[in-house]
Amino acid sequence: MYKNRRESPCCRLGLLLLFTALPPPHLGIAVGQPAAPPPASQPKDAGVPPQPAAKAKPSDKNVEEVTTKDAQATFTSKVNLVPVTVVVRDDKGRAIGNLTKEDFRVTDNGKPQFISRFSVENPSTPVLLEKENVDPDAPKPVESASLVIATRFVAYLFDDVHATWEDLARTRDAAMRQIATSLLATDRAAIYTTSGQTILEFTDDQAQLQQALMHLQPRPIAGNATGSFECPRVSYYMADLLINREDQEAWQTAITETYACANLDPTTVPPSVPKSMAQATAYRALSAGSHETRISLDVLGKVVRRLSAMPGQRTVILASPGFLAPDIHQEISDAISKAIRAKVIIGTLDARGLWTEPAYSAADASPAGGPNVLVVKSRYSHFEALAQEDVLAEIAASTGGTFIHNTNDLADGFKRLAAAPEFVYVIGFTPTNLKSDGKFHNLKIALKDSKGLTLQARRGYYAPKREVGEAEQARQDIEDAVFSREVMKDFPVELHTQFFKPSETEAKLSVLARVDVKRLKFRLEEGRYRNSLKVVTALFDPGGNYISASDKVVDFRLLETTLEKRLNNGLTVKSSFDVKPGSYVVRLVVRDSEGQMMAAENGAVEIP
Repeated sequence: MYKNRRESPCCRLGLLLLFTALPPPHLGIAVGQPAAPPPASQPKDAGVPPQPAAKAKPSDKNVEEVTTKDAQATFTSKVNLVPVTVVVRDDKGRAIGNLTKEDFRVTDNGKPQFISRFSVENPSTPVLLEKENVDPDAPKPVESASLVIATRFVAYLFDDVHATWEDLARTRDAAMRQIATSLLATDRAAIYTTSGQTILEFTDDQAQLQQALMHLQPRPIAGNATGSFECPRVSYYMADLLINREDQEAWQTAITETYACANLDPTTVPPSVPKSMAQATAYRALSAGSHETRISLDVLGKVVRRLSAMPGQRTVILASPGFLAPDIHQEISDAISKAIRAKVIIGTLDARGLWTEPAYSAADASPAGGPNVLVVKSRYSHFEALAQEDVLAEIAASTGGTFIHNTNDLADGFKRLAAAPEFVYVIGFTPTNLKSDGKFHNLKIALKDSKGLTLQARRGYYAPKREVGEAEQARQDIEDAVFSREVMKDFPVELHTQFFKPSETEAKLSVLARVDVKRLKFRLEEGRYRNSLKVVTALFDPGGNYISASDKVVDFRLLETTLEKRLNNGLTVKSSFDVKPGSYVVRLVVRDSEGQMMAAENGAVEIP
């Protein structure tokens, strides 16, 4: 019976990545009271729907009009946005970044789509933030200065679940050479494995990196579930043919091999007996293969999430012999979408190098059953090897990365993958009447005038299998925004910081979020104009590591008589943090419930 005997290491990686990159579910809220900001000149398009005014009920006059609370808000879900990363290169292979939204055409299953999101990213440009050094007790403010918080972060993810000793040793040695000779002083590298057994967080310490690489070794989670002692020997690919596709040729091959390897007499043993034996083996192989692939994709997603908190250029290098995903296409599509939203480029390296046909490998004995079984299973092995490549190619092409394969110069492959393209386009569109049926949608991204240019983009996506709940969608939108560095301006917000030091080793940091509410939409209900704001303030260190966050909900229940005053004065929400002296990066994200609009700003503060 197949059992997952190595579940805990992966769980340990998940917990480590969770607590080093993500806030706890309630984000460690620090309570603060809203303060009135000075009036400012704002646009007149207040966003209040032209609804007839309704008089407030007398019983409502004692209800607070604006309250700030530590609670989860319920938001109306946005429609499904499909993100697409596009890299356009000229005839010399150089990425170009001078195209506009009007130059692109998007079709979904042949239907033209409207591009609602468009940006040109330069991954190699470090994030520069204006840092504030403001002590309220100081006689005068200290002038701002620039704080460079990052340049390049590369996460090396080794697939020790699927790789052989030979493949893993060659990729390990190549990575050691590349890191030793190419890592710059401003670079940070991390080492992860799909099994979760080897973890080294981002560092520039060459000794630690080399030591972590030396600990790499194959760690198949499935153990001997599909080993050489099985009768018949059924690969993950063949198991999919038998169980999921009911392939008759595969069944006949499995029955024939079972008669031979189990020493069954075809004249006295009916075919139902070897078929039952083959079916049991196939179910074990299918379960083991599916589990290993899901574990690998889950770790890839966690590494992407870990890297998404880093500013500047962010790259994952996945070194793997490839893996199959016949029944989990949705998970791959979701992982690709997460990487695109997080602006993380995934480059993939086929750890097999220049591989030969699996049928010619001396590592595996020939299957029992005669030449016909050998021919069929050799063909299956060939198709399986190609399918493993396809997964790596799809992940790289869809996220703006490069797929390195059919080469034994793995060190050069690592070097090329660590250098992300200079320009990346991020396109988003909302499919019309998208059904939650889990079906594949063919995407075609084209240029209005190609002019000899080549284009790299994802080839499709899978529709969700279920409707995303409103609260879940809101949480995901905010979480994605917090661990991004993108500035969003659906409505104006300002971010300001203050601090004071009660001692040389302690400091109290206050973050003021000033929100211009004129552009927000308010819903008139029972004589009050209503809306809710979700305000999340997160702290990171200069290396991009998550430290803490404050999560607040501001509920508006405004009377008509005070609506105009509130629109003119705006809103200030204060969040407080107990910190140590040092440099901090501040991320502010605000989302409203009625218009589902978002605003986000970055800041930095240095506490001497």
